[in-house]
Amino acid sequence: MTHPGDIMRLEAEIAGVPADVLAVAPSTNDEVASVLRYASDSNKVVDVLGGGTHHGYGSPRQPEIVLSMGRFDQTEAWNPEDLTVVVGGGMPIERLEGMLAERSQTAVLPEVPGSSTVGGAISAGMSSLRRGRLYGTRERVLEVTLVTGDGRVVRAGGRVVKNVTGYDLPRLVVGAFGSLGVITSICLKLWPVPPAAMTVIVDDVSAADVVSRPLAVLESDDRKAVFIWGTESEVEAVSGRLRGEEIPGLDWPVDPAGSLRWSLRVPPANTSEAIAKLPGGWRYLAVHGVGDIRLASDSRQGAGALRSWAEGIGGRLVVTESPPASLPDFDPWGEPPPAIELQRRVIAQFDPRRIINPGRLAGGL
Repeated sequence: MTHPGDIMRLEAEIAGVPADVLAVAPSTNDEVASVLRYASDSNKVVDVLGGGTHHGYGSPRQPEIVLSMGRFDQTEAWNPEDLTVVVGGGMPIERLEGMLAERSQTAVLPEVPGSSTVGGAISAGMSSLRRGRLYGTRERVLEVTLVTGDGRVVRAGGRVVKNVTGYDLPRLVVGAFGSLGVITSICLKLWPVPPAAMTVIVDDVSAADVVSRPLAVLESDDRKAVFIWGTESEVEAVSGRLRGEEIPGLDWPVDPAGSLRWSLRVPPANTSEAIAKLPGGWRYLAVHGVGDIRLASDSRQGAGALRSWAEGIGGRLVVTESPPASLPDFDPWGEPPPAIELQRRVIAQFDPRRIINPGRLAGGL
């Protein structure tokens, strides 16, 4: 059993953490393991804190320990020739992408990340707006090191793209909200960035049909845009066919703002239909070809009908952020997934006492 004194030496001041909650900032896998063994033995709820940008999901229980990943913010290895990078789970996405840009590479993570960390984005299952062309985060995680709820250090996957083994766990942790353990290290597959890019404002997203593989096709309340990249000649030729207003570079939009924020996930073919069904006054950013629509509103009016429609076509309406107690009778995830009992059994193998971020997953897991 871990001695409480070993945990107290990791105590740190973390903004926003109440005085009656123990805040710790470990810097090694062994220190994370000590905290989690102590929490498991004492049956204390642990909230894992990265950049704090994905804390609105689910119905989390009140934590007794906040574990900051702020000291896991280093680059462990970067191999530009192999298109791989290994970073700590607390590495800010903005810093990572800035570093990779020096060699014209990208980790294909969220384009406007704010304070989000790599581990936080992976845990929340956040993908790039470019994933219709460059695939999602789940396909880009090659290796992961995590510390389980009962204090075991586990590594799975491989750092060489052509020799990946044990790939299941790296895929499972994406979107698991820490339920399988605290991610301390991640190896990501990178993508080369070509020399030219353009954002073209169009009147209708169907204009993108003249582009064989656009980088992204996005629609929001106030504009529709096609994003393209390639060589100078390729970008010039494609933008000419689109016949819209040209903005040099990739002018990525921010997610819509509101007191309530949502994620509407539908089959890609239903994206335009979903936009037409949005309640009045709701703001949106839709990723065509993917079926991801990010929403914001100042009221829940119409949310029930929208969720019913989405679930009827195999989609989902998820609450991603809301003021405390603002949706008391509205489940943040909606209907639990059919495989929830399988999820429960898998999680029990990694976090037997269910101490890490309990309640954030669908079905109250």
